[in-house]
Amino acid sequence: MMIYVNGENRDCAENSRVADVVAELGLTGKKIAIELNKEILPFQQYDTQVLQAGDRLEIVHAIGGGQDDSFMLAGVKYHSRLLVGTGKYKDLEETRLAIEASGAQIVTVAIRRTNIGQNPGEPNLLDVISPDKYTILPNTAGCYTAEDAVRTCRLGRELLGGHKLVKLEVLADQITLFPDVAETYIAAELLVKDGFDVMVYTNDDPIAAKRLEEIGCVAVMPLAAPIGSGLGIRNPYNILTIVENAKVPILVDAGVGTASDAAIAMELGCDGVLMNTAIAAAKNPILMASAMRKGIEAGREAFLAGRMPRKRFASASSPIDGLFF
Repeated sequence: MMIYVNGENRDCAENSRVADVVAELGLTGKKIAIELNKEILPFQQYDTQVLQAGDRLEIVHAIGGGQDDSFMLAGVKYHSRLLVGTGKYKDLEETRLAIEASGAQIVTVAIRRTNIGQNPGEPNLLDVISPDKYTILPNTAGCYTAEDAVRTCRLGRELLGGHKLVKLEVLADQITLFPDVAETYIAAELLVKDGFDVMVYTNDDPIAAKRLEEIGCVAVMPLAAPIGSGLGIRNPYNILTIVENAKVPILVDAGVGTASDAAIAMELGCDGVLMNTAIAAAKNPILMASAMRKGIEAGREAFLAGRMPRKRFASASSPIDGLFF
């Protein structure tokens, strides 16, 4: 017969008891509370309460505050809102340690021609950043045409065994590294039609961001400032407008310099931040990765808390009633 557990269909045998379902879920002996058809069921009745077809169980437990503050990306739930790159580190060991310190779950990698003369024993990036532990996000860094970006994504999909999630960036020139938005539109349309889940780098233009969302990109990634500049968020009101009008995740990409920049992005309501140089180019990349993790968490909590309104004049913290002079 069919019952519902936490809103999902579940088959169970006729005359099953609540205790049987609890056991099947591996929750026997756990601190849980159960509601049966919107009525609290005392735990003493779990062994005797027989279920009927169509019964609805709600099973709850306690978690630490904020632990389920996750976001969805291409149908996958992520708890870390910090995404990191893998370039500019002094070696693969520093790369590994910094990424671990960041707490990131999504790690972006560039797709490049292999070095034919490479020592067979030389470690590969994917040996250090395991796809079993992280979501590997191939990117199209260094591409200046839609054609090159699409080819790179297809090679990345082959490299990672059919992986559909990619980060698209099509650059306009080698000096500014600003996006070529026109070519980005073309590449995004081709990749979406080809079945890719496209996270797309763009400028901080709300109109361009909305257009990329409408094309079918799963996330839009406006820059905070030029790539690798460390200047922080130059146009916070543009980012805010993008966030307020989006129906897909918005992640700041490029230009973050330090933890306070990451916190500001999160306070604006962004779903996450992707960075590389801000960590890799720090004097102590591993410590900076840890700082960025905390900055992301602090900014997110501040956004959820809701900041006090800005006021033109002072407002005393202490009451004036009861003064003795």
